[in-house]
Amino acid sequence: MSVISLTIPARSKDLGGFTVGRILPFAKRHLVGPFIFLDHMGPAVFSAGQGMDVRPHPHIGLATVTYLFEGSMYHRDSLGSEQEILPGAVNWMTAGRGITHSERNNEAQKAQTRNMHGLQSWVALPKEFEEVEPEFHHHDAASLPRFELNKVALTLIAGTAYGHTAPVKIYSPLFYVEARMPAGTQLQVPADYAERALYLISGELNIGDDVIQPLCMPVFAEGANVVITARSDTHLVLLGGATLPEERFIFWNFVSTSQARIEQAKSDWKAGRFAKVPGDDEFIPLPE
Repeated sequence: MSVISLTIPARSKDLGGFTVGRILPFAKRHLVGPFIFLDHMGPAVFSAGQGMDVRPHPHIGLATVTYLFEGSMYHRDSLGSEQEILPGAVNWMTAGRGITHSERNNEAQKAQTRNMHGLQSWVALPKEFEEVEPEFHHHDAASLPRFELNKVALTLIAGTAYGHTAPVKIYSPLFYVEARMPAGTQLQVPADYAERALYLISGELNIGDDVIQPLCMPVFAEGANVVITARSDTHLVLLGGATLPEERFIFWNFVSTSQARIEQAKSDWKAGRFAKVPGDDEFIPLPE
């Protein structure tokens, strides 16, 4: 019997001149642990003069996690945070009761041809923390646990796995791990979480009798012993965590256990009641 309960393909999504592969949410599976959103950005090549230009937009009820493999972008938010995001670093922004941010390439970044490749994810906050004060934390690459198991190179992006804990502040039990597996190597998926999945960025895997191709997410059955084998050199992330007991409503960039709270956030954004990114009067309108 397969240990895979569902396989989710990445679906192409145009973000206004920049196409991503959207994995979560999916019609048959909205969350894996607290992970409620996952976009695969790139790999793409930007010519000089082009780049990421995501105008200020709001969030509530979640934390955003940006993790790059190549390239860079510039984060600014309504708390006054300004941070260049570089490969291997973690930008963790807790939206809580509400925050506004932008993700752009600045003029220096746009001046040269460059690659862009990474993952953008959202982590739903437990009900009791949905309205916490917003925060922004940057963790450079050197601060994250990096280790090797059976010749597999691992980086712990957030949470706890394989006896290591990342410095990122989290609100519920979770794990988020980058793995680079040489052909022929094996890795056991952490067993101490109710909900687990992987997203295969490149290469090919065996999981039991199942062959996993790139750009898809196998979600594993709860309690199953999952061992993955690299058929070729592979690059992937493992993720999951404790089950969040309440249903989550999601509209645009808003996540909440309350539909009424979603409606309030929509009204607040339309009326301009969210805090603004200092010095940036642009914004993305609420989708109608």
